[in-house]
Amino acid sequence: MANLKGIRDRIKSVKNTRKITEAMRLVAAARVRRAQEQVNATRPFADRLAQVFYRLQTRLRLEDVNLPLLQQRPIQTVGLLVVSGDRGLCGAYNSNIIKRTEERIREVQEAGGQVELYLIGRKAVQYFQRRSAPIAKTYMNLSQIPSAAEAAQIGDQLLSAFLSEKVDKVELIYTRFVSLISSRPVVQSILPLDPSRLATQDDEIFNLLVRGGEFTVERSKVIATVSAPPQDMIFEQDPVQILDALLPLYLNNQLLRALQESAASELAARMTAMNNASDNASELIRSLGLSYNKARQAAITQEILEVVAGAQAL
Repeated sequence: MANLKGIRDRIKSVKNTRKITEAMRLVAAARVRRAQEQVNATRPFADRLAQVFYRLQTRLRLEDVNLPLLQQRPIQTVGLLVVSGDRGLCGAYNSNIIKRTEERIREVQEAGGQVELYLIGRKAVQYFQRRSAPIAKTYMNLSQIPSAAEAAQIGDQLLSAFLSEKVDKVELIYTRFVSLISSRPVVQSILPLDPSRLATQDDEIFNLLVRGGEFTVERSKVIATVSAPPQDMIFEQDPVQILDALLPLYLNNQLLRALQESAASELAARMTAMNNASDNASELIRSLGLSYNKARQAAITQEILEVVAGAQAL
C-alpha cells in the first residue's frame, strides 16, 4: 500500500507541474501577440523614415557625405551588443546567443582586434561576468515587450562610445525570429552606418494564429511604398543637416526592431519548451497510471490470496 501511496503522490505532483507549464505556455502566447501588435504599430514610423531617406538620397550622394555616423575608420576595438533574456525555461535560446557571441569574440581577436561587450539580459551578464570578459555596459530587467524609450537609451550610449572613438565598430548579436519552433542568432553591423542600407528595404511581419487548436505563425513580406520627390521640392535646411538629425533615429529603429525580434524569439522558445514539458508530463502521468493500476491489481490479488489461504486453513 505504501507503494500505491507513493505513486499517487507522484501523479499528483506531475499534474501540478503540468498545470504550471501549461499556464506559462499560454502566458508566452499572449505576450507573443502583444509583441506582434507592437511590431505592427511601429512599422508606419519605419516606413516614413525610409521615405525620407529615399528622398534625401535623390538629392545627394550618401557615399560622399561626411558625417560622423557614416565615417569608416581602421577597426581596433569592436563593440558587441548582445541581446539575451533575463529568464530561463526557454530551451536553447540563451545558450545559442552566448555561443554565437563567443564565436564572434574569437573571430575579432584572431583578426588582431579587441572587444567591448554591451550585454542585454541577465543570462548573458551572469555568464560573461563569471569569465571576466571585457564588459562595458549591462542592461537587465528590461520590459518583456521592448519599448522605443529603451531602444533610444541603448542607442544613445552606443553612439557616445562610437563618436568618442572608444569603439571603432558596433555589431549587434540577436536572435532573428523565424517561427514558433525556429530562430537563429545573427550578427549585424550597426555602426558605422552603411549608406547603401539607408534605402528602402522590404520588411516582414508575423501573425500568431490558432489553427486546429494549435498555435502557428504566418510571415508576410511588406514592401514600403515610396514616391519620388517633386522636382521643385525645397528643403528648408541643408539635406546633410537633415540626414545628420535622422541617422540616430534610424539607428534607434534598427535597435528596436532587433529587440522585438529577440523578444518574440524568446517567447516562442518558451512556448515550445513549455509545450514539450506539458506533453512529457502527460506521457509520464499515463505511465504512472499504468504502474498504479498494476500495483493496485497486485495488491488486490494478494489480499484475495490471503483470504483464500485463511479460509482453507479453517
